[in-house]
Amino acid sequence: MDNAIVVEGLRKSYGKLSVLEGINFSVRRGSVFGLLGPNGAGKTTTIRILSTLLKPDGGRATVNGHDVVTDAHEVRSSIGLTGQYAAVDEYLTGEENLLMMGRLYRLSMADTKRRTAKLLKQFGLVDTAKRPLKTYSGGMRRRLDLAASLIASPSVIFLDEPTTGLDPRSRLVMWDIIKELAAGDTTILLTTQYMEEADRLAEYIVVIDKGTVISQGTPGELKARVGSERIELVIAEGSDFAAAQRAICAEGDHADPKKRTISVATKGGVTELKDVLDRLTRDGVEVETLSLHRPTLDDVFLTLTGHAASPADANGTSDGDSKRCEAPNAEDAKEKERIKS
Repeated sequence: MDNAIVVEGLRKSYGKLSVLEGINFSVRRGSVFGLLGPNGAGKTTTIRILSTLLKPDGGRATVNGHDVVTDAHEVRSSIGLTGQYAAVDEYLTGEENLLMMGRLYRLSMADTKRRTAKLLKQFGLVDTAKRPLKTYSGGMRRRLDLAASLIASPSVIFLDEPTTGLDPRSRLVMWDIIKELAAGDTTILLTTQYMEEADRLAEYIVVIDKGTVISQGTPGELKARVGSERIELVIAEGSDFAAAQRAICAEGDHADPKKRTISVATKGGVTELKDVLDRLTRDGVEVETLSLHRPTLDDVFLTLTGHAASPADANGTSDGDSKRCEAPNAEDAKEKERIKS
């Protein structure tokens, strides 16, 4: 199989803090690859190494067959990078930003103008091309940032949480653009905290946590490992929430006392649902609402890392209210290890 990116035993530390502990993965050429993990898992460090902005302490990585350390110039000439924050000049117009990037990539003036005109049209920025960037909305800035990373027609693009902070409509626009790029045989490595984004875009996903790969597969494969369905419950006000947790929670389940919600992994469908209700009734717990649904990547993320992914993670914050339920026995802990494998 033709791989555009190959990572073998990649390691990186900052003093005594180990960020990457020998991760391995490969990215098929012309595909969208998702690199997922909680805040601080090592995603951005991996992107920086692959884009030659940071040298690894050990291991090896290649992009388009070029080593990211010994062939850094060749790697940089074939990639585009969009970071978590728009790397554009707000005092220049949208058009001027793209023209500047073209010249920095040492394109001819004719090629720079041609690429600029094409990208402004492709990203829906023709009407605002002459406006200073400081007048752009957040979504428009992100689109221009992505356009700038494409000015030299790279075959590989690194997108590090490209839709962080965008409103839902702007996020959908970015998703369409990313799909269009992938359809044009561009290889895309995407990191994101939005599980729906990964599910919509990524053909293959690697989940990392604390610098190691903890699971990988297609979105469908990862969801299948969690279980066929999940039971979602809202415990009624006045009922003992702690008693509800004791009655039904296991490793991989999720409880939010503030919202009074419990999410329970199940493979038993309606039969399991009846059993859960029987246990709650036995303990005098009243349920306000309940539902049964198929697993999502949020469920995968929750099971593997112990907490749900959210925009708060992307900003390095957490409300601290939601947490995993305690495992009542060793069998549930074994199930989590099975899902990782």
